[in-house]
Amino acid sequence: MKEIIAMIRPKMMAKTKDALEKAGIPSITALPILGRGKQQGIINEVDIEYRPQILERKHRRMKYIPKRMLSMIVKDEEADQVIQSLVEVNQTGQIGDGKIFVCPVDEALRIRTGETGEAAIV
Repeated sequence: MKEIIAMIRPKMMAKTKDALEKAGIPSITALPILGRGKQQGIINEVDIEYRPQILERKHRRMKYIPKRMLSMIVKDEEADQVIQSLVEVNQTGQIGDGKIFVCPVDEALRIRTGETGEAAIV
């Protein structure tokens, strides 16, 4: 099993959810997050409204950019399709498209039934 963690633009959430459902991945956890990458949140790179107080006066950069973090636990054989779906929907070629991380999952347990392994995630 794999955990796929993706950080994407908030406005891409609906398209991403639809693409994952088409790929057979209906279960996701999504959280609103704040962060920034190498670009350090240079203004005009994201389409959001912001308060002037969140800009650093010296460099006119945003301290943090709103993103969505998605987490999915999938079977090993589903991981490539999930990653491909995430990239197809979220890749614009612009700074801020996001990141995807793939991590191994040693075990899963469904609390309600006691099922373990892949049976716990399907």
